Amino acid sequence: MRLIQLHSDFIEYTPIKKEIEEAEENISNNKVRLENLVVILVAVENGDNENVIQEAVEEVKRYLKIVKSEKLLIYPYAHLSSNLAPPEKAFELLVLFEGTARNSFPDVYRAAFGWTKAFNIQVKGHPLAENAKEINSSNIGMSTKAIDKEQQHPQGLSFSSEKKPVAKSGQTSLREEDTSAALKAEEKLESEWYILQPKVREQDNYSELIPISEYRFEKEQDNLCKLVSYEVQKTRVVDEQPPHVKLMKKLAIADYESASDAGNMRYYPKGKLIKSLIEQYVTRKVVEYGAMEVETPIMYDSTHPSMVSYFNRFPARQYNIKSDNKQLFLRFAACFGQFLMAKDFHISYKNLPLKLYELTRYSFRREKSGELVGLRRLRAFSMPDCHAFCKDMKQAKEEVLKRFKMSIEVLDQIGISPKDDIEMAIRFTEEFYRENKELIEALVSKFNRPVLVEIWKEKFFYFVLKWEFNYIDNSGKASALSTDQIDVENASRYNIEFVDEGGNKKNPIILHNSPSGAVERVIYALLENAAKVLKSGGVPSIPLWLAPTQVRLIPVNKEEHIHFCRNIADQLSKTNKIRTDIDDRDESVGKKIRDSESEWIRYTLVIGDKETKTQIFSVRDRDLGSKQARLTLQELVAQICSQLQDMAYLPLNLPRNLSERPQIMV
Repeated sequence: MRLIQLHSDFIEYTPIKKEIEEAEENISNNKVRLENLVVILVAVENGDNENVIQEAVEEVKRYLKIVKSEKLLIYPYAHLSSNLAPPEKAFELLVLFEGTARNSFPDVYRAAFGWTKAFNIQVKGHPLAENAKEINSSNIGMSTKAIDKEQQHPQGLSFSSEKKPVAKSGQTSLREEDTSAALKAEEKLESEWYILQPKVREQDNYSELIPISEYRFEKEQDNLCKLVSYEVQKTRVVDEQPPHVKLMKKLAIADYESASDAGNMRYYPKGKLIKSLIEQYVTRKVVEYGAMEVETPIMYDSTHPSMVSYFNRFPARQYNIKSDNKQLFLRFAACFGQFLMAKDFHISYKNLPLKLYELTRYSFRREKSGELVGLRRLRAFSMPDCHAFCKDMKQAKEEVLKRFKMSIEVLDQIGISPKDDIEMAIRFTEEFYRENKELIEALVSKFNRPVLVEIWKEKFFYFVLKWEFNYIDNSGKASALSTDQIDVENASRYNIEFVDEGGNKKNPIILHNSPSGAVERVIYALLENAAKVLKSGGVPSIPLWLAPTQVRLIPVNKEEHIHFCRNIADQLSKTNKIRTDIDDRDESVGKKIRDSESEWIRYTLVIGDKETKTQIFSVRDRDLGSKQARLTLQELVAQICSQLQDMAYLPLNLPRNLSERPQIMV
């Protein structure tokens, strides 16, 4: 069965004439008009049965709850499928659909079956007003109630249904393809969705939470619209290759590794350098915030009491391995190691907030294959993970605000603009909102734009609040970057205690913060931004501090000018820490300039007789197009260093001379 659900201001339709012999009898030719309803275009397909109808009604119930409507029209629409059920069977199931829906909704209508109809419809202008679903007997029970497709080969997008083995009775650990109880609960989780706007002036009151079906999105809020649609409809499967995949290959940053599991990438020297620079920078910022850097194992015993309990609370899929008669799993976060470490600390209230930090290389999550593409969603990723152990909710809220500020600064300095490149979502329980409304409002004020809000009636997981910054890519998919959570369960679960002012032992509140999100996903966002610039006709780039080569020197005559180039390169790289290479290949100067351009190298200097004599250089600045500036070396260094400021630095990890580098085939 195929459905298109349309949240509509109105529909007008008029039955004209019978289209098929089996058409419904006794149908009036009068125009029908219905207002403020959901119109469901329906095609009944071969193989559909009563179970499909039950699942379709459940899907409709979910959708009507989201858009806050209780009125619907079932509108037969054969054009949605080329595999239609026989008319008699289709009519029987449509009548069943209508009758079953009447058990849940007061106003249910059905348009005539088998008739040609003229119709006019006006769909409401919000991002969830149009919703398509495909339901059949083979995919009933899947989280999205839509056919879930799986990426079979990393080089392209070929798809098939995903099959999962059934766990044997009595099995205590989770199989490789199994999911945590929390993830299964998350898939069934029912939420209320709203938009919350910041107050413009200090004296203003906050707007009430506005249901997303009632919020009127402005033209410049296209990305917020996309975030709403992505989060509420939970469509995670990738149906087209995002442009960053082509760029990561073209620039020799990363590629798929066919000899590994999907979602485990290879990083070429340039990609490894970019990754390391981001890791170094984020780590420095977290240490400056006051965290102690630690290192913990990447695998744990899945029968450990704390682990078994955590599986039921943390929404993730995991890899499992067997070793020495132990059933182990690869970590999907740094939580386990840091919590087990904190359990063995003797902690006083004077030590709080206690902050532990690890940059995991790697965390492992066995994401669905159909969701894997490029650097956006991986099964092995590097995650900066900072936990803060707080004595009470008051202290926890103070730390949340500090970490929120740090996360904004980290993304901004990396090159992802909080104002232009990200949208915010925040999730919490109804009880937490009632008791801590001022924290929610403070976070939204600091973000200073409308945010997506998800409210849970009750606590499903270990956290009562979670905020996240989301990047919206060129395919309209949202990906979480920075995030933080308020965890009120795991200190007790792991027996983490501190001694309070009265000498009593208490469990702290734990905050889970990643100030940047996965490092690979940061690179994905930077490349997707570059793709947007390229699409608009601009000059794509990555931030100068992350560029593997920041200056390229091109000798006009290799024999005569190479020695001078080496001296200049030494001054730039060794003295001033500017990554510099030399194109000493036996190619024309024109080709070398074009290659420098295609590698997105910001500054290119052609060195000939004039430059060696005057010590003044014609500097090709890629950001300025064909314009060239005449600069001394000191002036060039000053210009570059003013942009690099105090960002992370690592030396070039490739041979300085291009003639000594292998050609990377991508």
